[in-house]
Amino acid sequence: MDSHPTVRGCLISFPTPQILLLTLNRPEKRNSITLATSAEIQQLWQWFDAHPALRVAIITGAGGSFCAGADLKEWNDLNSRGIENKMTAPGLAGLPRRRGSKPILAAVNGFCLGGGFEMITNCDIVIASRNATFGLPEVQRGIAAVAGSLPRLVRVLGRQRAAQVALTGRPFSAAQMERWGLVNEVVDTAEGAVARAVEIAVEIASNSPDSIRVTLEGLHLGWEVASVEEGSERLVEEWYGRLIAGENFQEGVRAFAEKRSPVWKASKL
Repeated sequence: MDSHPTVRGCLISFPTPQILLLTLNRPEKRNSITLATSAEIQQLWQWFDAHPALRVAIITGAGGSFCAGADLKEWNDLNSRGIENKMTAPGLAGLPRRRGSKPILAAVNGFCLGGGFEMITNCDIVIASRNATFGLPEVQRGIAAVAGSLPRLVRVLGRQRAAQVALTGRPFSAAQMERWGLVNEVVDTAEGAVARAVEIAVEIASNSPDSIRVTLEGLHLGWEVASVEEGSERLVEEWYGRLIAGENFQEGVRAFAEKRSPVWKASKL
């Protein structure tokens, strides 16, 4: 893989040539994220979206935590110096309000709190280890979860469950989040969560990059646009013509007719 952006406090690897794995690597700080690291991760996602060979990304955490959110010691230092910590889009690590062109999966282990929880609410698929703990303790710290998770939690969990999570600030188990629909699958170990996420990423990466791009846009529209009709119309008007004019559309249909596996090209959409 060619040179990728540097991200301090993180490990970057490639389980396959088509999959990017980002591991938050500050276990002694529960993988909390500084402002500098947050900006660098956002740049990594931009690089990932633009890289023609990469199709799926996974984010996970080293040690006993996924991510405990923003580095509150850094935040306290900024407060003491009278510096405002502006909460600008797309949020911590470029995830809570990300509108990217390729899917990102989360493999969650241990603590997934605050900004870490906000990050995974906008991931496309979430795999969690059985010991994972989810929560928005912002209200216990005089903060509010304003990066994007509250509207998303209302849509996924329903208003009352979202209120229970956000207003109490207490932790919830992986099993509870799976029952409520935020977590796709629960596995036994942290290593198992990453392995399962890689399996799913390989499955996604085997499909047409153009189809994944357009399908992801349809999911974004369903996530962001109130009307099903409006979202559907925009998807057809803005994307379907580009899809069927592309090489991968022709290749997929031809491969089916010829009873062979398709050979996909990098998306140009």
